[in-house]
Amino acid sequence: MLSDKIKQLSGSKKVIYIMMTVLVFLWGLEYIAAKAALDVFKPLSLVCLKYMIGLVFLIITKIILDRRLPLKARDIPLFLICALFGDVLYFAGEYGAMAYLPVSVITILLAFVPCLSVVIEMLFYKNKPSGLIVAGVIVSVIGVAMVIGADISEFFQGKYIGYLLAFCAVISWNIYNFLTKDLSEKYRPLDLTLLQQVCAVLLVLPYTLCNLPDINVIDSQIVAGVLYLGVISSFIGFLIYVKAINVIGPTPCALYSNFLPVTTTFFGWILLHERVSPMQILGGLIVIASGAIVIRLKGKENDLQDVQQSV
Repeated sequence: MLSDKIKQLSGSKKVIYIMMTVLVFLWGLEYIAAKAALDVFKPLSLVCLKYMIGLVFLIITKIILDRRLPLKARDIPLFLICALFGDVLYFAGEYGAMAYLPVSVITILLAFVPCLSVVIEMLFYKNKPSGLIVAGVIVSVIGVAMVIGADISEFFQGKYIGYLLAFCAVISWNIYNFLTKDLSEKYRPLDLTLLQQVCAVLLVLPYTLCNLPDINVIDSQIVAGVLYLGVISSFIGFLIYVKAINVIGPTPCALYSNFLPVTTTFFGWILLHERVSPMQILGGLIVIASGAIVIRLKGKENDLQDVQQSV
């Protein structure tokens, strides 16, 4: 009976895993769109514009499906904190790092997200990971260290700023993951995404209005990039991600970031003509392989915990 329940839970989560896989490709292309837009917009201004566009589609979808918005006043501070870390600080760090590092290297550095996520679960949620998961995390860290080590000659010539910004993004995204887990148990994905993006826009709109570029420098390619960020990344992407956090948990979602270097490196090579060194490629492969193992092991652990709680 226990094995039947595990299979049932795994089957119900299969769609979410497929959607998260597709999202990895969509978010890999997001870096390319953001790279072009950042030639004109400041990072926080770009965050504001993408969420304003996403909000238009979210509001239309909300009106069509359900005009009720069950916001509880006591949750407003938590929504603002989630928006601050998951939308503002995360993308400020990620977009800011693009001025110093190739997009492929940035996504490899984001592999620290699952590493920190496992540590947070262990320290604050008392979820002790298995030895294999710990080994996978350690191997992932080694892979990331290889990526940074291959760039060490230029590290102290300004690139350290990009690495610091990327690591700030990693910390911010982990805080967002675990805070959103609590909200996702109270709100449906559409409502949660809509409210978080409203908060994000409110936080950065004053800054954006004071830092808009001259309209003459905005061409069709930049417009297309901003639209992609708003519709695909902000609207569709976050609906999928928030739903996935609720279904499979924050750590498995964070572990999907290990696969972003594959799609981002491919798109960066094809569209931006970026190059990475053989050492960085090797480090990236180590990160991706270890992440795949940890995703599988963590998923099995979560399934077993869900079944044990239901019986």
